[in-house]
Amino acid sequence: MTPHITLPKPPQNPLNQHSFEQNYRHICNLLLSLTHSRSLPKGLQLHAHIIKSGLQSIPLLYNHLINFYSKSQLPLLARQVFDDAPRKSSTTWSSVISSFAQNELPLLALDFFRRMLGTEVRPDDHIIPSAAKSCAILSRCDVGQSVHCLAVKIGFEFDVFVGSSMIDMYAKCGEIGYARKVFDEMPEKNVVSWTGMIYGYAQLGVDEEALRLFKQALFENLDVNDFTFSSVIRVCGNLTLLELGRQTHGLCFKTCFDKSTFVGTSLVSLYSKCGVIDGAYRVFDEIPVRNLGFWNAMLIACAQHAHTDRAFELFKEMEGVGMKPNFITFLCMLYACSHAGLVEKGRFYFEQMKEYGIEPGDQHYTSMVDLLGRAGKLQDAVSLIKEMSMEPTESVWGALMTGCRIHGNTELAAFAADKVFELGPVSPGIHVLLSNAYAAAGRYEDAAKARKMLRDCGRKKETGLSWVEEGNRVHTFASGDRSNAKTKEIYQKLEELGEEMERAGYVPDTSFVLREVDGEEKKLAIRHHGERLAIAFGLITFPPERPIRVMKNLRVCGDCHTAIKFMSKCTGRVIIVRDNNRFHRFEDGKCTCGDYW
Repeated sequence: MTPHITLPKPPQNPLNQHSFEQNYRHICNLLLSLTHSRSLPKGLQLHAHIIKSGLQSIPLLYNHLINFYSKSQLPLLARQVFDDAPRKSSTTWSSVISSFAQNELPLLALDFFRRMLGTEVRPDDHIIPSAAKSCAILSRCDVGQSVHCLAVKIGFEFDVFVGSSMIDMYAKCGEIGYARKVFDEMPEKNVVSWTGMIYGYAQLGVDEEALRLFKQALFENLDVNDFTFSSVIRVCGNLTLLELGRQTHGLCFKTCFDKSTFVGTSLVSLYSKCGVIDGAYRVFDEIPVRNLGFWNAMLIACAQHAHTDRAFELFKEMEGVGMKPNFITFLCMLYACSHAGLVEKGRFYFEQMKEYGIEPGDQHYTSMVDLLGRAGKLQDAVSLIKEMSMEPTESVWGALMTGCRIHGNTELAAFAADKVFELGPVSPGIHVLLSNAYAAAGRYEDAAKARKMLRDCGRKKETGLSWVEEGNRVHTFASGDRSNAKTKEIYQKLEELGEEMERAGYVPDTSFVLREVDGEEKKLAIRHHGERLAIAFGLITFPPERPIRVMKNLRVCGDCHTAIKFMSKCTGRVIIVRDNNRFHRFEDGKCTCGDYW
């Protein structure tokens, strides 16, 4: 809360220089204080006083005013102050260009940058980074390269601030090679340079290089910040490296960044992706200041872990504190409804988007079609697709095909596939979805044709992989894999467990083997799926009290889902499996998904 401010009275005697300087300094200090506290009403009051006092033409004051409106997220008012300024120094230009760049108006920032170049004002180490930031927002690497060339031409090639902004610009434009070249050639690097490079690698999925750079930064005793930690934790989450993520979380505590919203958002994502939802809740509860990204991270975690009621509670809590949901928030809510089969609730959130002035995008339609398709309302899904205000994407038709596969509607699946093929080249997943829909219905010839189409395009189905973390090592398994050092023990454990499971009532469902082979061969094919090998590895490696966490790149098949329920019952172990859609927590023969996924 901003304290009451007392405005200085204009000096009675304009010749009294001492009185004028006191008044002027007091206004400058007040303006800086109000900028820091983001107190817009009092700032407007002070601006009016400056005009009444005839002080608006003083350069330092109008520079401060531009900065005040920029920080208050009113860049167009900052522009008005700029336009009224009688003399425009490099600081004035820098303030207004920065205002546009910081408030997501990159085209205006670059337009004013171009206008400034037509004056006698020379760009400095504050103006060039704002121009580079604008290029990054627009993903205009070509314009960014022009800005970079100008920086080299006027002698800022090795300036640490300019260099750091170029690294950030190239990384965000996906030109990581250019970013690394600038980074390696910088004689002096700061935390922004290192963080920009680590963030760039993390964003592009070059995870090992991101971790290697972070290790090097620590070795060089660099004082990393919350943005650095956020990027590294995101990498740990993407790779499901729980132990390394926990170690990095510990470093955040030691360096007092554990309460940062940026770090918190990445930590919620890390613990969620690694199957430790309680850890995500703990982080969420411990951080007092929550931005929209933080709320969204917790909502998607709840959705992935089938904590649907908690997601609904959080949404209400979020509205209650005045946080306005965005398109990502509603995507989280539709996702939660889809994987719980809550059709009416999903329709409610889909309609509520419009109340917040958000037009549904293709991702929202994909989620709604997925929700309706999984619930067996295939004709409703088709009707929704027909009502779309945009051209249906591959993802939308793919969601419909998933519903067709689940409910055995091969004719509609083929119709949806034809619609996708009309869009041009498609992903291998569409061919696989169509093939699986045919195979599940026993139409093996049609399934073979769909797979042949995939081969004719020169593309391959993604290999199904499952992996489990042991310390700082990751063990990966494909179906029928025999490359692990413990292969003999793994297969022996599966044989023993298989007999115990059959005594408990497990009967293999060979309909999930989507090839035309005899019954015995089908049983062998599903018995050694990658997730079962990974679980067997966990059973012979980890102590009984430790949950076994297995990650998959593809959807878990129906028979494996049933088998893992029996595995959890027969062994008394908690088994957590993350497939490409959600988390399944198996305990005492039950799964948190309620067999709906």
